[in-house]
Amino acid sequence: MAEAKGLSKPVKLKADLAAFLGEKELPRTAITKQLWDYIKANKLQTRSENGKPENGGKFIVADAKLLTIFKNTNSKSKSGKVTNLTALKEGQTINMMQMASVVGANIEA
Repeated sequence: MAEAKGLSKPVKLKADLAAFLGEKELPRTAITKQLWDYIKANKLQTRSENGKPENGGKFIVADAKLLTIFKNTNSKSKSGKVTNLTALKEGQTINMMQMASVVGANIEA
């Protein structure tokens, strides 16, 4: 079989994400899927920023478990957009489009 490349290549997880997912290495696609499975199973989506969980919408409500992962995120995209979630508190939200930054901040370079 050919070696996995790109998003399918397993990456090493930092401690907080490894503890959350129960794995030390996973492909980015599997990381994102497992995070979304947790978010959906726990009804942690909302339609409004910092709104109450309502199981749908483009914002993700940080519960205590997700907060440990989200707080590791302080990155700058190639376009210059900064995603800094280090001061996020439980019950606050992030935009679903920030999930790539969250995943990137929680894997070893």
